Amino acid sequence: MDLRIDGNAALVTASSSGLGKASATALAREGVDVVINGRDEDRLADAKAEIESVAAGRVVAQPGDLTDPDDVATLVETTVEEFGTIDHLVTSAGGPPSGAFLDTDDEDWEAAYELLVMSVVRLVREAEPHLAAGDAGTIVNITSRSVKEALDSLVLSNAVRMGVIGLEKTLSKEFAPEIRANAVLPGPHETSRIRDLVEDAVDRGEYDSYESGLDDWAGNPLERIGDPMELGNTVAFLSSPKSGFINGTAITIDGGSTGANL
Repeated sequence: MDLRIDGNAALVTASSSGLGKASATALAREGVDVVINGRDEDRLADAKAEIESVAAGRVVAQPGDLTDPDDVATLVETTVEEFGTIDHLVTSAGGPPSGAFLDTDDEDWEAAYELLVMSVVRLVREAEPHLAAGDAGTIVNITSRSVKEALDSLVLSNAVRMGVIGLEKTLSKEFAPEIRANAVLPGPHETSRIRDLVEDAVDRGEYDSYESGLDDWAGNPLERIGDPMELGNTVAFLSSPKSGFINGTAITIDGGSTGANL
């Protein structure tokens, strides 16, 4: 299906690996010019080469820390300098540390808020004039299924990510009709992070094989873990006119594991 976004420009954060990289890949395959981002310059360079191997658009790598306001401003400036505008903003960030409430101090809360919420606030603030100037403006926030159903030992993710959903819903009203805003709520996908966790567990003797360890992450009706490109393709769809009447929604992508009705 032609998503009709060929020649558009996108900024995708935290895209040197995982779900951010999958989203950037899906957009680039559709002919979108993409700026990708990460803190590790070697990993970012590897991601650029990998995405370019399938891209129909240009790929530019811009290192930066999403908790640094200056780096956030540079990300937006780089996208505009390279491509002339920004049509699509996809926000992603690494997850905060796991832990129970009583094991979490003020510094943990503040760091999680800076990473998960303020990074989105600053990115949107910087990108909004460019998104609004064209006729294809979209924002897609990658968060977590934890905003639908609290997960054990993930108090920071459960609580702080809710702020992104409240922001996304507000933007969908304040920025319409020029800009649409939506979110995706992933469950477990076979990213490098999960591969590393499973491989470490195999080394510790907790599983007989990588496949048996991966099965433990597949607690959903589809009986498998997600492919990152399945989420990436959804992000590309939400960034396209094919989803033109979808605004202010949060789509759970977890194989049906979440128990919430809505």
